[in-house]
Amino acid sequence: MRGKTFDEIQVGDTGSFSKTITESDIHSFSAITADFNSIHVDEVYATTSSLGQKMGGRIAQGMLSASLFSTLVGMYIPGKGALYVSQTCNFKRPVKIGDTIKAECTVIEKMEKFRIRMRTCCINQRNEIVIEGEAIAIAARKIEDVV
Repeated sequence: MRGKTFDEIQVGDTGSFSKTITESDIHSFSAITADFNSIHVDEVYATTSSLGQKMGGRIAQGMLSASLFSTLVGMYIPGKGALYVSQTCNFKRPVKIGDTIKAECTVIEKMEKFRIRMRTCCINQRNEIVIEGEAIAIAARKIEDVV
Protein backbone atom coordinates (compact mmCIF):
# COMPACT_ATOMS: atom_id res chain seq x y z
CA MET A 1 0.00 0.00 0.00
CA ARG A 2 1.30 3.44 -0.93
CA GLY A 3 1.01 6.39 1.41
CA LYS A 4 0.15 9.94 0.44
CA THR A 5 2.37 12.98 0.47
CA PHE A 6 1.25 16.12 2.27
CA ASP A 7 0.36 17.73 -1.08
CA GLU A 8 -1.80 14.73 -2.09
CA ILE A 9 -3.81 14.70 1.14
CA GLN A 10 -7.06 16.67 1.12
CA VAL A 11 -9.40 17.73 3.92
CA GLY A 12 -12.16 15.13 3.94
CA ASP A 13 -9.91 12.19 2.98
CA THR A 14 -10.81 9.08 4.96
CA GLY A 15 -9.28 5.75 5.86
CA SER A 16 -10.57 2.71 7.70
CA PHE A 17 -9.99 -0.93 8.45
CA SER A 18 -11.56 -3.56 10.69
CA LYS A 19 -10.24 -6.14 13.12
CA THR A 20 -11.99 -8.71 15.28
CA ILE A 21 -10.55 -8.69 18.80
CA THR A 22 -9.55 -12.16 20.01
CA GLU A 23 -8.54 -13.61 23.34
CA SER A 24 -5.09 -14.09 21.85
CA ASP A 25 -4.93 -10.35 21.05
CA ILE A 26 -5.66 -9.52 24.70
CA HIS A 27 -3.00 -11.94 25.97
CA SER A 28 -0.44 -10.72 23.43
CA PHE A 29 -1.13 -7.09 24.34
CA SER A 30 -0.76 -8.00 28.02
CA ALA A 31 2.59 -9.63 27.30
CA ILE A 32 3.84 -6.58 25.40
CA THR A 33 2.60 -3.94 27.87
CA ALA A 34 2.61 -5.93 31.15
CA ASP A 35 -1.03 -4.87 31.65
CA PHE A 36 -2.40 -8.01 33.31
CA ASN A 37 -5.34 -6.26 34.96
CA SER A 38 -7.81 -8.96 36.02
CA ILE A 39 -10.66 -7.33 34.10
CA HIS A 40 -8.75 -8.30 30.93
CA VAL A 41 -7.27 -11.71 31.74
CA ASP A 42 -9.23 -13.35 34.59
CA GLU A 43 -12.65 -14.73 33.62
CA VAL A 44 -13.64 -15.45 37.26
CA TYR A 45 -12.82 -11.91 38.37
CA ALA A 46 -14.51 -10.43 35.30
CA THR A 47 -17.75 -12.29 36.01
CA THR A 48 -17.90 -12.01 39.82
CA SER A 49 -16.44 -8.59 40.72
CA SER A 50 -18.61 -5.48 40.76
CA LEU A 51 -16.45 -3.95 38.00
CA GLY A 52 -16.66 -7.08 35.89
CA GLN A 53 -20.41 -7.25 36.33
CA LYS A 54 -20.70 -3.59 35.33
CA MET A 55 -18.60 -4.25 32.20
CA GLY A 56 -20.42 -7.48 31.39
CA GLY A 57 -17.35 -9.70 31.80
CA ARG A 58 -13.84 -9.54 30.40
CA ILE A 59 -12.94 -6.55 28.26
CA ALA A 60 -10.02 -5.72 26.01
CA GLN A 61 -7.50 -3.13 27.14
CA GLY A 62 -8.62 0.31 25.98
CA MET A 63 -5.23 0.98 24.47
CA LEU A 64 -5.43 -2.26 22.46
CA SER A 65 -8.36 -0.84 20.54
CA ALA A 66 -6.77 2.63 20.44
CA SER A 67 -3.61 1.12 18.95
CA LEU A 68 -5.60 0.50 15.77
CA PHE A 69 -5.25 4.25 15.13
CA SER A 70 -1.53 3.64 14.63
CA THR A 71 -2.38 1.34 11.72
CA LEU A 72 -4.48 4.08 10.14
CA VAL A 73 -1.63 6.62 10.39
CA GLY A 74 1.12 4.23 9.35
CA MET A 75 -0.68 2.34 6.60
CA TYR A 76 -3.61 4.42 5.28
CA ILE A 77 -3.55 8.19 5.90
CA PRO A 78 -0.97 9.54 5.58
CA GLY A 79 0.55 6.03 5.31
CA LYS A 80 4.14 5.06 4.62
CA GLY A 81 6.60 7.75 5.60
CA ALA A 82 4.29 9.30 8.25
CA LEU A 83 5.21 10.14 11.82
CA TYR A 84 2.62 10.09 14.59
CA VAL A 85 2.69 13.28 16.69
CA SER A 86 -0.30 12.99 19.04
CA GLN A 87 -3.55 11.17 19.73
CA THR A 88 -6.43 11.93 22.08
CA CYS A 89 -8.80 9.18 23.12
CA ASN A 90 -12.19 9.27 24.78
CA PHE A 91 -13.22 5.74 25.72
CA LYS A 92 -17.00 5.43 25.34
CA ARG A 93 -17.78 1.70 25.60
CA PRO A 94 -15.92 -1.50 26.48
CA VAL A 95 -14.63 -3.81 23.77
CA LYS A 96 -15.22 -7.54 24.29
CA ILE A 97 -13.61 -10.65 22.87
CA GLY A 98 -15.26 -11.26 19.50
CA ASP A 99 -16.12 -7.61 18.83
CA THR A 100 -15.21 -6.42 15.36
CA ILE A 101 -13.78 -2.95 15.63
CA LYS A 102 -13.67 -0.59 12.65
CA ALA A 103 -11.04 2.12 13.07
CA GLU A 104 -11.71 5.23 11.00
CA CYS A 105 -10.00 8.55 10.40
CA THR A 106 -11.00 11.68 8.53
CA VAL A 107 -8.61 14.51 7.67
CA ILE A 108 -10.04 17.69 9.19
CA GLU A 109 -7.14 20.11 8.77
CA LYS A 110 -3.85 20.56 6.96
CA MET A 111 -1.42 22.44 9.17
CA GLU A 112 2.04 23.96 8.93
CA LYS A 113 5.17 21.81 8.96
CA PHE A 114 3.48 19.06 6.91
CA ARG A 115 1.13 18.13 9.75
CA ILE A 116 -2.42 16.88 9.32
CA ARG A 117 -5.14 16.73 11.96
CA MET A 118 -7.58 13.84 11.80
CA ARG A 119 -10.79 12.91 13.57
CA THR A 120 -10.45 9.31 14.75
CA CYS A 121 -12.96 6.80 16.02
CA CYS A 122 -13.43 3.10 16.62
CA ILE A 123 -16.87 1.62 16.05
CA ASN A 124 -18.05 -1.87 17.00
CA GLN A 125 -20.20 -4.24 14.96
CA ARG A 126 -23.35 -2.72 16.51
CA ASN A 127 -22.33 0.66 15.06
CA GLU A 128 -21.58 2.00 18.56
CA ILE A 129 -18.65 4.37 19.03
CA VAL A 130 -16.19 2.78 21.45
CA ILE A 131 -13.40 5.39 21.13
CA GLU A 132 -13.29 8.84 19.63
CA GLY A 133 -10.53 11.40 19.45
CA GLU A 134 -8.12 13.32 17.26
CA ALA A 135 -4.70 12.58 15.86
CA ILE A 136 -1.94 14.70 14.42
CA ALA A 137 0.61 13.18 12.07
CA ILE A 138 3.42 14.47 9.90
CA ALA A 139 2.94 13.41 6.28
CA ALA A 140 5.78 12.60 3.92
CA ARG A 141 6.95 15.50 1.76
CA LYS A 142 8.25 13.61 -1.27
CA ILE A 143 6.76 10.78 -3.34
CA GLU A 144 9.87 8.62 -2.92
CA ASP A 145 9.19 8.57 0.84
CA VAL A 146 5.76 6.95 0.38
CA VAL A 147 6.41 4.41 -2.39
